[in-house]
Amino acid sequence: MVWTFHRAGPLAVLLLWLALAVAAGPYTLRLGEVARSGQELQLPAGAESAQVARLLNPDGADEPLPLAVIWTPRADGEKITASQQEEARQVTARLAGTAAAPVLATDGRALTAVIAAGPDDLPAQLAAIGTAAGAVGGTRVHLAGPAAAQADLDAAFSKTDGVLLAVTLAAVLLILLAVYRSVLMPLLVTAGALLALAAACAALYALARPGWLPVDSQTQGIVFVLVIGASTDYALLLASRHREELARRPDPAQAMAAACRATTPPVLASAATIACAMMTLSFSDLPSEQTLGPAVAIAMACCAAVSLTFLPAVLVLCGQRALRPAMGTKGGRWSAAGRAIERRPRLVWALCLVLLAAGAACAPLLVQSGVPLHQALPAGSPSTLGHHVLARHFPAGTASPLVVITPATRTAEVRDLIAATPGVAASTTVPAGPGETKLIVATLTDAPDTPRARATVIRLRGSLAGTGALVGGQSAQLTDLHQASVDGHRLIMPLVLAVVWGVLIVLLRCLLLPLLVVAAAWISLFTAFGAAALAFRLVAGSSVTEPAVVLFSFVFLVALGVDYNIFLVHRIRAEALHHGTTDGVHRALATTSGVISAAGLILAATFAALTVMPLFYLAQIGCIVAVGVLIDTLLVRLFFVPALILHLGHRTWWPSRLSSDRPRPETPPADYPGAPGSPALSPPVV
Repeated sequence: MVWTFHRAGPLAVLLLWLALAVAAGPYTLRLGEVARSGQELQLPAGAESAQVARLLNPDGADEPLPLAVIWTPRADGEKITASQQEEARQVTARLAGTAAAPVLATDGRALTAVIAAGPDDLPAQLAAIGTAAGAVGGTRVHLAGPAAAQADLDAAFSKTDGVLLAVTLAAVLLILLAVYRSVLMPLLVTAGALLALAAACAALYALARPGWLPVDSQTQGIVFVLVIGASTDYALLLASRHREELARRPDPAQAMAAACRATTPPVLASAATIACAMMTLSFSDLPSEQTLGPAVAIAMACCAAVSLTFLPAVLVLCGQRALRPAMGTKGGRWSAAGRAIERRPRLVWALCLVLLAAGAACAPLLVQSGVPLHQALPAGSPSTLGHHVLARHFPAGTASPLVVITPATRTAEVRDLIAATPGVAASTTVPAGPGETKLIVATLTDAPDTPRARATVIRLRGSLAGTGALVGGQSAQLTDLHQASVDGHRLIMPLVLAVVWGVLIVLLRCLLLPLLVVAAAWISLFTAFGAAALAFRLVAGSSVTEPAVVLFSFVFLVALGVDYNIFLVHRIRAEALHHGTTDGVHRALATTSGVISAAGLILAATFAALTVMPLFYLAQIGCIVAVGVLIDTLLVRLFFVPALILHLGHRTWWPSRLSSDRPRPETPPADYPGAPGSPALSPPVV
């Protein structure tokens, strides 16, 4: 690729991007119009519960969700009266179109009826149902179950798009202002990040609108923080290298051309690493995970395009006014760190390994048993309050019964097996079923999204093996989703490591160093899990999480952790080609440590912004990735990897060997960055 920056070129690039910004800008927030709420059940096609769903709904239309309406007396300590039961029966008959009477709790202090609601215009339906149910005199009405939880989820996500974007941008701007101590450069970097986000959102909107690439709120939130964080990181890398080149050649166009030649390989390698790592999610059995990979790949393409075209054009047009000296960009203290590491490289990497291992030892505290939705939603959500009222008076699974389809000839046998299964509170045979079958509805003693309910489903399926019966319903669906997510780890995690290793081999043209970098990312990943688990226990009182949280955090941390090492080791190799491996490490630390540290802080801050999301597991992803990025940036990349390279010397590049590797002199060369009397920047590297 040839980089030329004549006067007309940057202006044309800028005008093209401004035109795109005008066209694509509105889609930054309009993406939420086509995004699902993020907790909708998307079952693996081969799951048993999916088979039940197809038998009950062969047309594949969106099914209504169960909704539990609970009546309790207004006065504490009173019981439901006979007249209130009759009024509730009449209300239920109008709402559900059935003569089935509501169920009275054994303590007589609550009454409940399960009806169908949604899926269209769910909030309006629930408001109408609540108003109708409120006609029962002397009672309070609570709504619980999947329909109520989905409505709360929709309401929570509908308010967070702008909040997430504002929090993310505020965090980035504050760090950029601290780094550059000026206004112009932070504004240019933020403008580039917003432009990349607008382009990504417009592309995803165009694909999601006709249903070609479904997008949910989870994907939307991750794309928001990743695009802003990655775009900012790439901008910092390019601006830092541009400043170096301006010190050697005063012409801004020539300096930018040299900076682009030097930064394009690591930027493209970084974007490719993240995109390829996320594309491994396409091998998942879960549709929600399958769509995240392509969405992130599109977003990273937009990040790279903006970083390598828009920002160079703007910096050339602005000249040196935008590039005031940034905090931490001088090489002196980083050079001193490099010399300290060189004196005892084995001790340094061994101490780093001990620290990483200590954190990783706490990783088993992160339990992947799943967080029930009533715990994941904000504590004051109506569905959460309704769940607690329901669980006080009825079996917790009342709102989401299991549905068992059994051959008609074996109905009695299956009914007896269901009744004998621990965890089943009650069961009822429905008169009709699809074809030569019968339906049995079973109520569990536990809420459908709890580990105990999953254990009951597994026991029940074991008991019914050989009868031809199929177990479905929400508890069974959540069990199948949980198992598919756990099974996906065994395939996707090794694929991510292999993909990242392959990208590094292409970039560095060797085998050993990529392997060490991937191993370092793997170790720091478990350290992040351990540190986050301790934080969850201290703050939230529990370190239970979802399997999807572990999977997404793994993919992001391996890809992003390798990212900063890409920036470092690519510069080490470039410098080592001219000065040998030892001096290459010193020069790379001196010239990249400040900017990479700032980039790491920015990316950690952007992912930490996910903690404002209403769903607990998204906040957990944000926390884990933020902690992991800080560990990678401040420990692995600054000390662990440089110490390993200095310890290995020329063996780092096995099976190749750099021709410039030679014994290092007793004192650093005169042009060593940060040495007394030397220039702060290294000689040009192309």
